[in-house]
Amino acid sequence: MAKCDICGKGAHFGNNVSHSHRRSNRIWNSNIKNVKCKVNGANKKMHVCTACLRSGAVERA
Repeated sequence: MAKCDICGKGAHFGNNVSHSHRRSNRIWNSNIKNVKCKVNGANKKMHVCTACLRSGAVERA
């Protein structure tokens, strides 16, 4: 899965824990979008998480 080009947020890892407390691996993927952004006056496609989009860290093109 892609990482956010702004903050570096990526996948998180942990365990599924069943009712009987058996554990298996699982992954939480971050909400990453492909977005056209303005970078130094030019348009560029970037992987950006939705938290960075909402906070205004990126100017969309």
